[in-house]
This record gives sequence, structure tokens and C-alpha cells, in this order.
Amino acid sequence: MKGENIASRLRALGAGVVTLCRALPTDAATAHVTRQLVRAATSSGANYAEARGAESRADFVHKLGVANKELRETLYWLELISDTTKSDVDVAALAGETDELIAILTASIRTARAA
Repeated sequence: MKGENIASRLRALGAGVVTLCRALPTDAATAHVTRQLVRAATSSGANYAEARGAESRADFVHKLGVANKELRETLYWLELISDTTKSDVDVAALAGETDELIAILTASIRTARAA
């Protein structure tokens, strides 16, 4: 099922971000960025799960939109970490997956609005 695949990818992204953040330094600036990143990355999956249980098409579109916004924020924080911090975790791979998920949710929102 397509929705299950997306949900699984969002969960894996959240787990990857948590793993990344656990490996980063604990200075004040990095701690701020990692809190923001973990919140956004894990929220995108939770909002997608809510969208799958939406009560109407409008509710579905709205919740997908929130998930998409959280993914865009995730991408921002990943790019900031990539620009400022060295890590053994492949930040570029996480950013690439985030970018793909943004494209998928954007297309899903367009399709749902057109239906």
C-alpha cells in the first residue's frame, strides 16, 4: 500500500534524524538546532499518520500540508547542520530523502485538491 510506504519512509527519516542528533556535539548552538530538527522531523510522520485518518478531503489536505511544512523545516535544519557541523552520519542522504518526501506530499496534496 502506497500510504504505508510513505509512512514507513517518514518513520525511518525520523529515526535517522534522531540517530544523527545523538551523534552531534552538545554545545548550546547545536543543542538548539537538534531540538528543532528532531521536533520537525518526527512531527512530519505524526502529521502524515493523522492525515491518513482524516475525516474529510479538506482535513486530509490540511494535515498533509502540515506534514509537508514540517518536512520543509526539517530540510532547512539538515542543511544548516551540513553547513556547520561534521558528522559520521550521512546528512546529505537524510536531506535527499527529505526532499523526495516533500515532492511526494506536494504531489499528493495537488491530487487530493483536484479530486
